[in-house]
Amino acid sequence: MDEFMTTAEVARTLRTSPETVRYWRHVGRGPASFRVGRRVLYASADVERWIVEQRAAESGRRATDSVA
Repeated sequence: MDEFMTTAEVARTLRTSPETVRYWRHVGRGPASFRVGRRVLYASADVERWIVEQRAAESGRRATDSVA
């Protein structure tokens, strides 16, 4: 993976639309991003970390659901 990713590249990685990634950024739910001029970029390490966090959160939800 390159060091920085565009919104479209993040969307391809996550198999979703760029609009969804933009929405996540708008509501503060997606991977960390920053602006360079008009372009929004994501550090690939931040995207990878966010994916790991999402997987861990989902695993935690499944474990809680199975206990209930």
